[in-house]
Amino acid sequence: MEDWLKNPHKYLTDAQGDYILKKDGKPQKKRGRPKSSELSSVRAAVHAQKALQKKSSKVTKLRRTLRKAEKQLDKTKKVLTSNVITESESKELPDAIQKHLDNTGSYVEFMPNEGPQKDFLAAPEKDVLYGGAAGGGKSYAMLIDPLRSCHNPVHRALILRKSMPELRELIDKSRELYPKAFKGAKFKEVEKLWIFPSGAKIEFGFLERDADVYRYQGQAYSWIGFDEITHLPTEFGWNYLASRLRTTDKNLQTYLRCTANPGGVGAQWVKKRYVLPSESNKSFLGHDGLTRKFIPARLQDNPYLAEDGEYERMLNSLPAVQRKQLLDGNWDIAEGAAFAEFDPEHHIIAPFDIPSWWERFKGVDYGYAAESCCLWAAIDPEDKTIIIYRELYQKGLTGNALADKITQMEEPEIKSIPGVLDTAAWSRTGYSGPTIGEILVNKGHKLRRADKNRIAGKVQIHEYLRKRLENNRPRLQIVNTCANLIRELQGIPLSKTNSEDVDTHASDHAYDALRYMLMSRPRVDHPYDRRLRSRTDIYAPADSTFGY
Repeated sequence: MEDWLKNPHKYLTDAQGDYILKKDGKPQKKRGRPKSSELSSVRAAVHAQKALQKKSSKVTKLRRTLRKAEKQLDKTKKVLTSNVITESESKELPDAIQKHLDNTGSYVEFMPNEGPQKDFLAAPEKDVLYGGAAGGGKSYAMLIDPLRSCHNPVHRALILRKSMPELRELIDKSRELYPKAFKGAKFKEVEKLWIFPSGAKIEFGFLERDADVYRYQGQAYSWIGFDEITHLPTEFGWNYLASRLRTTDKNLQTYLRCTANPGGVGAQWVKKRYVLPSESNKSFLGHDGLTRKFIPARLQDNPYLAEDGEYERMLNSLPAVQRKQLLDGNWDIAEGAAFAEFDPEHHIIAPFDIPSWWERFKGVDYGYAAESCCLWAAIDPEDKTIIIYRELYQKGLTGNALADKITQMEEPEIKSIPGVLDTAAWSRTGYSGPTIGEILVNKGHKLRRADKNRIAGKVQIHEYLRKRLENNRPRLQIVNTCANLIRELQGIPLSKTNSEDVDTHASDHAYDALRYMLMSRPRVDHPYDRRLRSRTDIYAPADSTFGY
């Protein structure tokens, strides 16, 4: 049908209603835009067509999403009915579980050992250390734990070791376990990344230096684990990674998990964070608000290594220190400790009322990002023994805050106690305002620059730790409330490059404060002998202004 017959309103007509014809005899179309009513109908038709296309596209997408969901459901069903991750043989399972496996055609690949390994995998605390003796099944537990949430597409886990070569063993074990746990799980070698059917990911990484933490800047993880965390010299990296622990799914729990054997450069900060605050297997709240737990591991907890006794015999053949660490899981002994003569029985004492007339002095090591430490000492006039009776050990203190804190802690004393301060605290380093040292002095603290000779300072500590023949008492004793100083003296290791010094990468703030104190030549004369002191007294104070 011709268009003018179908749409006559679009063509010109004369007064009689006849079409006005062109030269070719066809009706002539009207010029210009159609009237508003006609335009509205055209627009409505176009809009309706577009709306129909959008709805059709949505339907297509929904059908595609539904097909993907159905496929994922099928995969999940297969995983649940065909694979249970466990390490024991199926014959060792309870009858009810065994009957279920027989009925569903499932098999068992890994089952946690009763005791610490099972407790670690079931722990609800945010931050957990599974540590102690070697051979307790810690590495396997570290690999298995992040699988608890691999059905969730937003779950992302990070498993760490100190170096990439050390990581290889964990990756090899994951190749054995993960494909059996989740059919279809794929490993990307270059990225060191497992991708599971749900979309969940488990990434392997390393943290050799503190600066390596910035590899994970801007990342978000719902689970972070570190195998052999005592290989980290300080807690900086672990604290930074804790800030990466977050998720967009409110129903997805986030966790920090780590394993360790006693010993290593970071043993002391790990012990302070997990072991000392509470009894083993008891939940406690850390200073950062995270719930924590320390779960000790023993060789006997792993029947596969302990059964024939061969692995135990190998551990028994190790040197005494390593044997106590790896076989007994002893955290109180450190291999390569700089002060092997430190003996808790002789060097640690209970608090007591110090006579007001005993001479007192202090040593201060300043830090802001790291801990500031102030130690207070009193001198027993009877045999000149130095008693460390109080400590301040805290990070994030400005100069004014440190001064106020020291003032507050010295309130029981009659007057401000003199002392020495780290020379770095007197440095301006381009800053025109008062130094930390000047702030402390202006706040009423009698402090002078410390002697920072590292080798001589370490020798002094050795000298003061040595027990005297006449009374078997060392020249230095520490009240048991000074936990950080005790921890550092027990475990600070020797430097690997200089056997005459300690490892400066280890926690050493209380050690430095003690070194400054002993290098200040504290006065050790009896107060009743002050009038009898001659001008040539060999025990004259090093600084007459500050009295010692």
